[in-house]
This record gives sequence, C-alpha cells and structure tokens, in this order.
Amino acid sequence: MQPLAELAGNHGMKAIILAGGKGTRLYPVTLETPKPLLTVNKKPILNYLVELFFKHGVEDIGITINVDNTDDFDWWYKRWWEGAPIRFFEETAPLGTFGTLALVAHWTKGDDFFVSNGDELKDVNLSALQTYHKSHEAPATVALVSVPNPKDYGVAKIDGHLITEFLEKPENPPSSFISAGLYCLSPEIFEYYTGANNGFAMLEKDLFPHLAKDGKLHGFTFEGKWQDCGTFERWQKAIEEWKDV
Repeated sequence: MQPLAELAGNHGMKAIILAGGKGTRLYPVTLETPKPLLTVNKKPILNYLVELFFKHGVEDIGITINVDNTDDFDWWYKRWWEGAPIRFFEETAPLGTFGTLALVAHWTKGDDFFVSNGDELKDVNLSALQTYHKSHEAPATVALVSVPNPKDYGVAKIDGHLITEFLEKPENPPSSFISAGLYCLSPEIFEYYTGANNGFAMLEKDLFPHLAKDGKLHGFTFEGKWQDCGTFERWQKAIEEWKDV
C-alpha cells in the first residue's frame, strides 16, 4: 500500500462512500462482515476506493455506515488507515442513497463532492471527472462504464452529454453504458430532496429522473476497469480479475 503522503494531493474536494447497505445478496457472509469490508486479493473492497480518492487529491473522506456495523468499521480504520482524514456517519435507520447524502450535506460545506457506492471496484480518472463536471456546470455527473451484459443493470439512455433516463434491466438496451456507482455532485441537488418518507430517498429514483427531465443529468464515460461485487459470482470475478490495478 502506498503511504498516505504519496497519495494525497491538493484538489481540496471531499468524497462520500456509501457503505450502509445490508448486502442481502451475499448472506450469510455479510451477516458477519459488511460488504465493503469483504476482501479482494486480501484487501477490503473499501481500501481500493479510499486509495482511488486519495490518489486523485481528495482531502477528506466520509463513509456512511449502518450503526450496527460501527465496531467493524472502527476495526477497519485502526487496522488500515489510522490517522488518515476519514470519518464515519452512522445511519440509525435506512435513509437510502439520497437520504444519507442529505444527512451529511452540512459536511460538504456547499462545495462539489464525489460519491461512490462502497461495494464496487473502479479505476477512474477522478481529475478528469471533476473537470468535466465543472466545465458543464452540471448539478450531477454520473460516471458511465460500458459492460458486455448491460441488460443485467440499469442502462443509460444518452443524448450527447446528457443522460435522458436509466432503464432498469431492459430487454433491448439502448446503449452498453451503465452507472459505475460514482458521481460528482453539486449542492444544487439538495433542492430536490423533500425529506418525505421519513427522510428515505434514492438517487436512482428520487433525484436522477428529475434532473434528467430538467436536462441537468450529465454522463461521463470512461474506459478504466470496473467491477461490481454485489453477488457471489461477481465477487469471485473480482478476485480473479482485479489485480495490478
């Protein structure tokens, strides 16, 4: 592992990693270990994301977790990253991917920030993503990756630089591009958060469709590696293929 001092830069952005899910598709393994802490080639999935963010100059990382897993993540931090600028935000009830961002909005201090799912591996040029986001003055930019089996995912329908909608597991995908679970977001997104349903809201259902309708949802395509680890089959594939990245 590279020392933090070698990875850090001076871009000044913050990143939020969403690690509060239950990982039900990986039961019973995830009853014992939170999915982001499962290992790929003897290193937790979460480590790959943290290293990616620090490599590209992110100065602070916030990780949203389920309060029931506090001890697991505390152990992980002390084992791998003690002293690094990483903090945890505990969810005492499920808030969804958008609701949990609203919970920590104060921490972003009105600046642009990165967001990543905590159960995927990805090799993305975050500096290029940030530049794209700023140049298009977009409230939300979704990193898009081309996959050979798009019908297994939510597929992006694209018009130029804009995403017009995501189609969930379509029989005839309009493109091969899916969300890589990585976003560059601006504070404007919180204008779309209502706080209804006890604060529960999803980016995929309660934000992105509204932005797409308003012509404000941008897509950033990249050619780096990407691997979902959400099922046993995909986790095994990550172990077999995610090396030397």
